[in-house]
Amino acid sequence: MEKVKYLILGAGAAGLSFANYLKQNGEDSFLVLEKEKEAGGLCRSTDVDGAPLDIGGGHFLDVRRPQVNRFLFGFMPEEEWDRYERDSKISFDGGYIGHPFEANIWQMSAGKQKEYLDSIAKAGCNRGEKMPDEFVDWIYWKLGERIAEDYMLPYNEKMFGGNLNILGTYWLEKLPNVSYEETKRSCMEKRAYGKQPGHAQFYYPKKYGFGELWRRMQEAVEGRFVPDSAVEKLDAAAHRVYCENGTVYEGEKIITTVPWTVWEEISGMPEELWQDVKGLKHSSTQIEYVPEKIDTTAQWIYYPQRDISYHRILVRHNFCPEARGYWTETNKERVEPDQGRFRYMNEYAYPLNTTDKPRIMTRLLNWAQSMEIYGLGRWGEHEHYNSDLVVELAIKRASGLMGI
Repeated sequence: MEKVKYLILGAGAAGLSFANYLKQNGEDSFLVLEKEKEAGGLCRSTDVDGAPLDIGGGHFLDVRRPQVNRFLFGFMPEEEWDRYERDSKISFDGGYIGHPFEANIWQMSAGKQKEYLDSIAKAGCNRGEKMPDEFVDWIYWKLGERIAEDYMLPYNEKMFGGNLNILGTYWLEKLPNVSYEETKRSCMEKRAYGKQPGHAQFYYPKKYGFGELWRRMQEAVEGRFVPDSAVEKLDAAAHRVYCENGTVYEGEKIITTVPWTVWEEISGMPEELWQDVKGLKHSSTQIEYVPEKIDTTAQWIYYPQRDISYHRILVRHNFCPEARGYWTETNKERVEPDQGRFRYMNEYAYPLNTTDKPRIMTRLLNWAQSMEIYGLGRWGEHEHYNSDLVVELAIKRASGLMGI
């Protein structure tokens, strides 16, 4: 049984960033356990039809965190990246409008603009009503009946699964925020106003998929990266991790970036907490490659139509030079029969922000930290984090534990 100071579970963006920060600051007593043969997690890429395809869905490097980007450019220099302005659209009413919906209704006919503005004006948030606690009610309260029923509800049902009533509202700062006044102003001035989506500007590799960055970060900790090591049981008191292949590892501190629901057993965890943990929910997403090149400048296109199985596409020839085609992203519950094209199922795609999740995760992370076990990243914290934020959190956590 190998013993190290830091035992890192999972070699996605969180685990690799934590490990490389340790190494850069003189710490070499660590291991990174990964269930797959290669690192990268949801950020992995593979070559399909002569060009890279990101099998975990759309992942890009946001420009808004310069400290993060400086750290990552140490593995893949900035000159190896192209910088883009985000161009995202929504398939709607037989054509396309810009995303987010409420900031771009000015692109519709004058009659439809009036219909949507009237609906937004009647929304609860514009009539002084208290903000509701459940997601579906919040959509009506924030955006009004028309946008709720024409776009937001069908789209989110497709993305997260049919039962949106289990979702809370505490996470909605991730969504674009456009007020009624800003929507009205956009219709008058024919331009978008309000808080826009993330990745308004982003980097993407010139010659590779996004996974190339994480492959190089894996190489940087070669000798400390342990593939084919899916975790199975955790002994919290002994700080031991048991893998499916029979190996056992011990760490003074355990950094877990894997979903808490993958564990068959966590010994030492209070039974009531264990039952709560097993109730954490997530959604699964399949990506499928379509070789046809489509005539659009958009990188993202969102599809709220219920008769289309996928909820969005990523048009890779608009951010990956020399590529063609696009890939679809489809919730596992809506996947159609295989047509012989490349497809990949991400069982753990998005943590679901259920109404009881804050209570569960607060108690779980507090208990774990008392045992010197630290949840980190999208799955360790069960939060819908983008990769750039995950890197920032990993650096912060590693720095804190090292006392830097």
